[in-house]
Amino acid sequence: MRPISPDEMRAVDANCAYFGLAPLQLMENAGAALAKEVRKRAQGRKIAVVAGRGNNGGDGLVAARHLAEFDVAVFLIGRSREIATEEARWNWEILARLGFDLREVRDSTDLEALSNYDLILDAVFGTGVKGAVRGLEADAIDAINASNKPVVSVDVPSGIGTDRSVDPAVTVTFHRLKEGIPGEVVVAGIGIPHQAEFFAGPGDLGLVVGRAAESHKGQNGRVLVIGGGPYTGAPALSAMAAFRAGADLVTVAAPENVSGAIAGYSPNLIVRPLSDDHLSPDDLDLIRGLLPHHDVVVVGMGLGRHPATREALAKIIPECERVVLDADALLPGIPLKGIITPHESEFRRVSSIKLPPGRVQRETLMTFARDMKITVLLKGEVDLITDGDVIRGNATGNPGMTVGGTGDVLAGITGAFYSRASPLRAAVAAAFVNGTAGDLACQEKGYSLLATDVIENIPAAMNF
Repeated sequence: MRPISPDEMRAVDANCAYFGLAPLQLMENAGAALAKEVRKRAQGRKIAVVAGRGNNGGDGLVAARHLAEFDVAVFLIGRSREIATEEARWNWEILARLGFDLREVRDSTDLEALSNYDLILDAVFGTGVKGAVRGLEADAIDAINASNKPVVSVDVPSGIGTDRSVDPAVTVTFHRLKEGIPGEVVVAGIGIPHQAEFFAGPGDLGLVVGRAAESHKGQNGRVLVIGGGPYTGAPALSAMAAFRAGADLVTVAAPENVSGAIAGYSPNLIVRPLSDDHLSPDDLDLIRGLLPHHDVVVVGMGLGRHPATREALAKIIPECERVVLDADALLPGIPLKGIITPHESEFRRVSSIKLPPGRVQRETLMTFARDMKITVLLKGEVDLITDGDVIRGNATGNPGMTVGGTGDVLAGITGAFYSRASPLRAAVAAAFVNGTAGDLACQEKGYSLLATDVIENIPAAMNF
């Protein structure tokens, strides 16, 4: 398997907690795995655990307990009252109650004793540390390297990617190989099942949301919705969903005969009328003028199937840098690009793959996405999302969401997320948020929910 990035690992951890696999359980498993590897390599009785105040340090604290048959001392970098996580603090207090040798490192002289130990467990920093390391943590890294003792690093060598890092004999990394670890690496399982990486959760949302404090209007997503004609509500639902999912600006390009009705849905919407009662090649200049001012185009909702509309789509879609295709943009002869959000019958239609209902297999979906160089969000009881290399699932949502318009809502959320994330991350997070918003709406409305109820619950779903 490919190495996992720090952001991706944080997402997996968050999803584990969402599915009920508590961080304390994972820390316990990690510490036990560390102790097992240390036992293999210990060439004496004395082991020093150099622990930071975060969860990486917590893993080291658990390992110390599992290594109680050795002469173990824990060197905590800083004061115990500054331990940053509940899980690490819990394990520090266990060791304190059991009478372990615990030392709070207040200055560099407290680290001079490391040379008296036979093996050092480096648990100062985990993944994601950036910039220059300063203070006691820098002293700890220098002291570990100067000890001339065998070092086992916890998950990653402390300080990797910064101006100073530990040089271990071996790194015991958890769950999956991490990016950029030099030297010998042991990958240890800590009880994270493959389902925790397959199913979407709040961790995936964390990969696409968030904004800089200094950002200004337009920097967090500008979405162009092209839709409407035979149906007026569909593009309005997509546009309002994009807003609720965090887009800064949303423009709707809609046929002239429905543009006024769409504008009436909300004063937040910018509506640009097209030339006729359907999208046609006569509108290409208008659309081309809008494309540079938007990050993502969401197209297809309520457009209808007029031959002139299909002709226009065949020319517009290839010119879109980022595009989400839904509904009437998913027809044979219309090029596929970016993210497509079909239900099963639409997928069979655009793929020309002969499959009986309910039989779209993961391998088939991945092959199609890979061959077409697109990301597919296949809507179903369990949504399947793939870019051809990775496949994910989403189990949120309920039968009440068969009501018309929820697919339009999903397309709008996807567009908002795609404006600031990769297509796979955007599609996975959008499926999770759309389904979660539908579940929240169902709690209040039952199966009488409407697509607008789903939209109103998007903010709550994004804070889930």
